[in-house]
Amino acid sequence: MLTEAVREAGLDAEVAVDSSATSHWEIGNPIDKRAAAKLRRHDIDSSSHTARQFELAWFSERDLILALDVDHYEHLLGLAPDETSRSKVRMLREFDPAAAGKPARELGIYDPWFGDEDDFDATWDLILPAIPGIIDHARKALRASR
Repeated sequence: MLTEAVREAGLDAEVAVDSSATSHWEIGNPIDKRAAAKLRRHDIDSSSHTARQFELAWFSERDLILALDVDHYEHLLGLAPDETSRSKVRMLREFDPAAAGKPARELGIYDPWFGDEDDFDATWDLILPAIPGIIDHARKALRASR
């Protein structure tokens, strides 16, 4: 979803989006079939996606590290080697105007893997409103770096 939004915003030459897990359980596996179907319904191709694990080096290589659930957020904060790295870790829903000001522990998105198609719809509905804020954040970061 975010990769598509970056492309639509014309930022794909300057902003890279990637995805990873905090665990090793799914490494190398393709995207969940239900998630892929949901994305296809919105004309988003996920056929080349394979799961991989977050790498500690990314704290110095990435400008923003987004977590979808509170456990992953706390895990990433615990992995961060310094305060600069910790400041890069944010909850994805922090960028949703309707969630503004809420503490991180209230911004988690339930993993739909344990549910059915309705859970993937609910996840989509929680992610989507945050995307414009993430795009705005990227634009501001790009302007500040010039």
